[in-house]
Amino acid sequence: MASSAARGPRCRERSRRGRSGRGPAPDGRSRAREGEPRALRELSPLGDPDALGRSDEGVEATKSQNKTVRNQKPKSSPSDPNGPAPAETEAHGEPSRTSENGSVPPPKAPGKRGRKPKAEMLLLKLSQDLECPTPEPICVQKMLGSSEAAEGLETPAAGRPKRRAAKVALLYLQELAEELTSVYQPPAPTEGAQEPEPELEHIQKKRRSRKRKEEETDSDDPARDADFVPSKEVLLQAEEEEGSDAPLSEVSEPELEVLRGHGGKMSSAGRSKPQCRGLAPNGFHNSIMAPVEKCSSLTCSLRDQKYSQWEFPDWIPLAHKWTCLSESEAAPYLPAEEKSPLFSIQREGIEEDGVLYRVNRFNSLQPHEERLDVSFFVGGPVWAMEWCPSPEGSAAPQYVALYCHGSMEETHSVAGLHGGPALLQLWGLGTLQHEQGSADKAELAYAIAADHGCVWDMKFCPSGAWELPTAARKHPQMSRLGLLAVAFSDGKVLLYSLPHPEALQRSKRTQVKDGSFQKHVICKVQCIATLQVGSIQAGNASECGQCFSLSWMPSKPHHHLAAGFYDGTVAIWNLLTKSLLQCVHQPDGSLKLYPFQCFLAHDHAVRSIEWCKADSNFLVTAGSDRKIKFWDLRRLYEPINSIKRFLSTEVAWLLPYNGVTVAQDNCYASYGLCGIHYIDAGYLGFKAYFVAPRKGTVWSISGSDWLNTVAAGDITGELVAAVLPDLAVNPLNVKRSSDRRFPVYKADLLPCSPTGSEGGEQALPKTRLYSEMVTKSYIRFRDTDLRSFKNFPSREPMRRMHTQEVKAELSLDRLQLESLHKVRFSPNLDSHGWLVSGGQAGIVRAHCLVGLASGMGCQLLPERRARFSSLYGDKPGSPSPAEHSPLPAE
Repeated sequence: MASSAARGPRCRERSRRGRSGRGPAPDGRSRAREGEPRALRELSPLGDPDALGRSDEGVEATKSQNKTVRNQKPKSSPSDPNGPAPAETEAHGEPSRTSENGSVPPPKAPGKRGRKPKAEMLLLKLSQDLECPTPEPICVQKMLGSSEAAEGLETPAAGRPKRRAAKVALLYLQELAEELTSVYQPPAPTEGAQEPEPELEHIQKKRRSRKRKEEETDSDDPARDADFVPSKEVLLQAEEEEGSDAPLSEVSEPELEVLRGHGGKMSSAGRSKPQCRGLAPNGFHNSIMAPVEKCSSLTCSLRDQKYSQWEFPDWIPLAHKWTCLSESEAAPYLPAEEKSPLFSIQREGIEEDGVLYRVNRFNSLQPHEERLDVSFFVGGPVWAMEWCPSPEGSAAPQYVALYCHGSMEETHSVAGLHGGPALLQLWGLGTLQHEQGSADKAELAYAIAADHGCVWDMKFCPSGAWELPTAARKHPQMSRLGLLAVAFSDGKVLLYSLPHPEALQRSKRTQVKDGSFQKHVICKVQCIATLQVGSIQAGNASECGQCFSLSWMPSKPHHHLAAGFYDGTVAIWNLLTKSLLQCVHQPDGSLKLYPFQCFLAHDHAVRSIEWCKADSNFLVTAGSDRKIKFWDLRRLYEPINSIKRFLSTEVAWLLPYNGVTVAQDNCYASYGLCGIHYIDAGYLGFKAYFVAPRKGTVWSISGSDWLNTVAAGDITGELVAAVLPDLAVNPLNVKRSSDRRFPVYKADLLPCSPTGSEGGEQALPKTRLYSEMVTKSYIRFRDTDLRSFKNFPSREPMRRMHTQEVKAELSLDRLQLESLHKVRFSPNLDSHGWLVSGGQAGIVRAHCLVGLASGMGCQLLPERRARFSSLYGDKPGSPSPAEHSPLPAE
């Protein structure tokens, strides 16, 4: 260490003397300096296979020589002028000396330990061959020419040889690129095609001008004799040439014509997915509507695989199990309010006269001629609602089943079990079409009276339960409309087989007991099956508390039904089981079913449960413990993913994505983060996507697989819909998500005064009593024109929605009469654009998203209706019950 430290100053002194007065090393040989390989490495992609082969040989030779040099110890003293230069001098790039036998030792790799890559060794060998008097490669001789190659070894007045390694490497790579692209022979020009000669001449002029610039800048001035670093202009020109030449062998003939017309440059669309540009006919951007078309076709193909035409053939409604109630018998089950609150409807683009409506119980308004919206009064706050499924292309009347509380101020405890009267209502909305809607008013088809307490959720069998109203059924059988599962507050889940209203009316011609007829058909019904948690040895009381959520298995044969309970238990029943431990036949002919699988999903109540529509092995649950859990039913010892974020009220799992859209309560939400979120199941690892911000609690959310859209209703009375992006891609790349959401309508509670809403929130009574609130206020519905979304950001509903998202204030010291509790998209293709919503006021409204549904409906509906007609024939009918199918064999 001491000797090397002593040698350092002398060597540096000797290096300074060598640079000032001494000539170059013998034979003009010098070591490759550190800068040359780095500059070459930054410029060269090296695509020549022959050069790579030479680099392998150079690597092996250099390794062996380096080992020999490392094993030899320097024998000369530091003062010996002919001794080897110290390592410190070599690191600074000084010229090397010849050995005793006159050979030149190979240059060492500069500064960096470890094995060098092949590309770096090739560049090092290239620079060595240029500086040593070895025969030049053919490609280098061709580029330099005989005169330029001879001048390459000239020594300027400063005593340093010219450094042309980087320049030669750049020229070599350019020549290599020209040889590779020369294989492509452009086709003969046709009529209408543009000639490429002017563009090629333009590129060649660029190359010649760049070569002239390099020759001018190359001088013998030592101050300017630095490592070659390409300028930004040179790099940009090189990138342009690569973009114009490289893709020529990968594109087709029509694309080449386009490239020639644009200066030979390859557009970015040729390298990646084609971008959606421009506006769709409905006014939305094409990038927003592209996932809608994708989801509609995917939904159509998957339903062909997952849905069935006929299931549960033994569960046919029987006339003697449906008993019509007289007016006195039905009175305890009817909602208390006979008239609706005052309300008005203001539609965008239509001048309204401000008329106030008050609708009687079980009555409706005439559908609007232009906007097609439907409004009816059910008698109390709506807390459960569901569409009745129908086959695709059937053009059948659409039905909605719902439940409302008995009074406007009624509250229910969720902790214990309780029973009581309840009324399930089935409303007929008519044949809903996107062009003209329904010509008739919505009407109450019939109602079911039950004594099991309030209803928290209800679900229809997704497919295979509907048959034609004219199906040939012998008395006492009636044509079946659907199978409905209802979750009651006494902890039981009841299955009802619902008949078509026409079949029920035909079978009920007899007079009721007291000789009077009820204006509306209200029946006491014996259910098909009763589902409860426990076993045969346990008592009849439920051990898990009330049932809050249901989900029917989405794929055929739909024989599994899942339910979430108050204590966090999830139970799954097999509806077709023959096991004596799970199925007990009752004396009245009904069944009592016990679950075949139970597991504790949450520490508190399961508020929402949803089955994956693409794969029935997966399930998602949301509980009052603020957790969202994804389950694989084959491995229930732990969830696939557990996320604790906020208090979720409901989840919606759309078909094409492996995540759920979640509505949340605002009690645990951070400021500005309350609203609707999309949460990935964990497979892709995406972060949560913020679909829409909301100021208050979002009570309900629903998704449409046909439209790739979710809709949500909140406590402020606003029904908002949002078109989701393609969530198979990372949603962090989604820009301007505010353009994807829009309000369907906004409900405001205003004081009853001649000046309208000038009194504002201060004039409303601060009371939670409905009797006081209804006499001093009215509800104003402001509907959005959903036929077109052109210039939507500048329209008044959008500006109002954005203002509400930022500055809306909640008044929790009064009855929230404008609040929305349930929102549901129609799952049927014939009414896929229709959305039904209801809330605290008991006013249920149905709207059609014509702008979103028109494009896809025009393509799928005619095809599906033709298929339905071919299956049923001109005179549709149903086979005998022995065949167990309403459709002919295909």
